[in-house]
Amino acid sequence: MAWVGRILGGLLALVVVAAAAAYAFLWWKPVGVNNYINKVTLLFLLDSPEAITGIGAIDNTPLDFHSGKLASYTREQDQKALDMVRRARAGLDKYGPDGLEGQELLSWRITAWFFDDILRQGDYEYSSYRVNQISGVTVDLPSFLTDIHVIKNEKSVRRYISRLNEFGRVLDEVRIRVEDDRAHGVVPPDFVIEKSLVGMRAFIEGGAEANALVTSLPRKLDGIEGLDPETGEELISLTGTAVEEKVIPGYAAMIALFEDMADETSHDAGIWRIPDGAAIYSNALKSNTTTDMTADEIHQIGLSEVARLEAEMEAILTAQGIAEGALSARIRALMEDPAQQFPNTDEGRAEMLAFLNALNDELMAKAGDYFVTLPPQPLEIVRVPEYSQDSSPGGYYNPPAVDGSRPGRFYINQKNTADNPKWALPTLMYHEGAPGHHFQISLQMLMKGVPLLRKFPVFSAYTEGWALYAERVAALDMGMYDGDPLGDLGRLQSEMFRAVRLVVDTGMHAKRWSREEAIEYMIEKTGMTRDEVTREIERYVVWPGQATAYKTGQLAILEMRARAEQELGDRFDLAAFHDVVLKNGAMPLAILRAEVDAWIDERRGG
Repeated sequence: MAWVGRILGGLLALVVVAAAAAYAFLWWKPVGVNNYINKVTLLFLLDSPEAITGIGAIDNTPLDFHSGKLASYTREQDQKALDMVRRARAGLDKYGPDGLEGQELLSWRITAWFFDDILRQGDYEYSSYRVNQISGVTVDLPSFLTDIHVIKNEKSVRRYISRLNEFGRVLDEVRIRVEDDRAHGVVPPDFVIEKSLVGMRAFIEGGAEANALVTSLPRKLDGIEGLDPETGEELISLTGTAVEEKVIPGYAAMIALFEDMADETSHDAGIWRIPDGAAIYSNALKSNTTTDMTADEIHQIGLSEVARLEAEMEAILTAQGIAEGALSARIRALMEDPAQQFPNTDEGRAEMLAFLNALNDELMAKAGDYFVTLPPQPLEIVRVPEYSQDSSPGGYYNPPAVDGSRPGRFYINQKNTADNPKWALPTLMYHEGAPGHHFQISLQMLMKGVPLLRKFPVFSAYTEGWALYAERVAALDMGMYDGDPLGDLGRLQSEMFRAVRLVVDTGMHAKRWSREEAIEYMIEKTGMTRDEVTREIERYVVWPGQATAYKTGQLAILEMRARAEQELGDRFDLAAFHDVVLKNGAMPLAILRAEVDAWIDERRGG
């Protein structure tokens, strides 16, 4: 795996340079736009021990200065970071765009858009619910500590314990931020507070000895060669003490604050409910779609796509003799059909994982005909950790580490196997794994000659748009559903799910739909259960605009492909088209469109 060594060596060198730059920001003069972007990116990384660990390159090496720490979550730190972005954006203009071409020009344009987007968001300090039922430190940090922090020797365990003690400090800092948000009119809706309280209470129920931060450790200690039992017991004891004395009190204080806020909030769902809510949502749409489309435009596109998909789903169901009743009722009946479900047992869960692995093997056997470059990193299919399955989606993807120490992982939620019937599973697999997120993100991390920033998927419209487009490629191009009309129905249901998101997200945040209106619309159009839909709608409440990225990105890629097919005729090559979309990594849609246009001109001229 020579590529691992090259990436590791290059990243370590960059971190060393960045560490020096952190102390000499004013005198270090990078040569060229790539070096400049690397400089500012790595300066940002130095302020986030979590991000450095997430990259996976220098933990447990002689250069590890961070893996016993957590970042600062104070208002002052946020202001410092925003000031750094302002300086970085101003400095970027000294390196382009005039005089740049090729990858350097592309890097400049992507980075400029990225910095400008952060600054647009920064215009509104009080714009989100920083602790909620699906994100924020009370949800994200436990997952980070148990899943991402690497334990391979005694020192890494002691750094883990140090981070647990730091977690208490972080909880205090974030609680102060929530109190400040409250003073400025930003309090979550009552149902968000209620669900957040459920999660926080469940996390500390049973005390330290039952907490996942402690119970996940013994298995990891078993993998440390040469660790004597006495030392292992000492480390587990120290872990329990940190959780008992730092983490649990931090959660208890946050719980008390949320209980107090529950008495003063409203039931309104949309972000319009907070000061400057309309402007905040407009910015959120621009950030998530990387377009200038308005909420009304997105809403109408959603309605149009819902109508189209209803007709296609109706045709499949009718052809299968499933013609009676409302569309949503027939979809629900298929979801609940025992013949389409894996047993909700350990054996059934193992069978589901085997089914998904077989799907991946089948797709990868065909992939070379449709893609120029296949990711060398393996894809691992695993269960969502049981401690987080209640608040997790049906499936999600975590990218590989750049040093090869961690594969790409598709996590499937197996709390209730009936939530993922057999006819719907393939589409979820193709979205989260290959040829969806795993292809796009893995290849992006291996790009050469580009700044570090471009190796990470920071544009949702591109990354989620690609994954939704990939579902269609698997079906209509690769023939993965040949002879399986219900599997193709699963694809259409998945696409319907994303089309409905356009309607309900803009409905709540721009058209002042209630939570209940959005839930009823989604149930009617998707056939999902009320519990599933409720979780989804409440997710859109706390992440305004994010749900619009998927369909917006997919439709943009489909439009680019249709234009290329029309203009190139016999010269159109699907694998080459996929390569031009994937090879430069994530970017705003307008920049991607310009890249595709340039490719069309090049092929036409050739």
